[in-house]
Amino acid sequence: MALTSWLGLMRSLVIYHNPVRAAPLRRFYRELLQPGDLVFDVGAHVGTRARAMRAAGARVVALEPQEPFSTFLRWTLPRDIRLIEAAAGKVETVAEMAVSSLHPTVSSLKAGFADEAGAAPGFGHVRWDRVQQVRVTTLDRLIAEEGVPRYVKIDVEGFELEVLSGLGQPVDLVSVEYLPGLPDLTVSVIDRLTELGRYRFNPVRGESGRFLWERWQDAAATRAWLGSLAADGPSGDLYARLDR
Repeated sequence: MALTSWLGLMRSLVIYHNPVRAAPLRRFYRELLQPGDLVFDVGAHVGTRARAMRAAGARVVALEPQEPFSTFLRWTLPRDIRLIEAAAGKVETVAEMAVSSLHPTVSSLKAGFADEAGAAPGFGHVRWDRVQQVRVTTLDRLIAEEGVPRYVKIDVEGFELEVLSGLGQPVDLVSVEYLPGLPDLTVSVIDRLTELGRYRFNPVRGESGRFLWERWQDAAATRAWLGSLAADGPSGDLYARLDR
């Protein structure tokens, strides 16, 4: 493994694997989840979210295909978190991931993501310098193995639609990263979720651990909100809750 890949891991550990970042996530997940809930963490990275969800009492299945992060998780995750060293997508296959060794949080399986993101605000310093072959499973396969999750967290740099295309039924709660400079990616996710079920939405800005809206909004209002964001504004997570 190249030195730059290990430097990228160390950079991510400094940014994400620390108590200051973990504390609001743990509080947030304790409010969001119930003990015993099954959750899928798709794109686990250094495991910050997986650990926070476990601390809330959830049973966690974590997916991370990218080296050296999958190795780090294999060494460090609690044994009761199931680690799958694979990505999730539309079908079970092997695919090429475009990797940014120094900025590994933006490595992606989405075709053309490097070109699209490279032209967006905030990505000008990023270089995707290598590719990695990764195994791809599907959410439906995970459901067949583990059961229907209460919550699916997806953070896969533009590949969210493909992940949800491998899901054939609605689940109670889904979150995806949103990027203000690339709103169409999130709009496509909203469209896919509304095909699966009747969802309402609420964003969390950055790592605040707080919902932005007092009331959950429908798909139309959420699309309009995405369209109003400044392209260079902060990213965050968009939560979708099934309205039964």
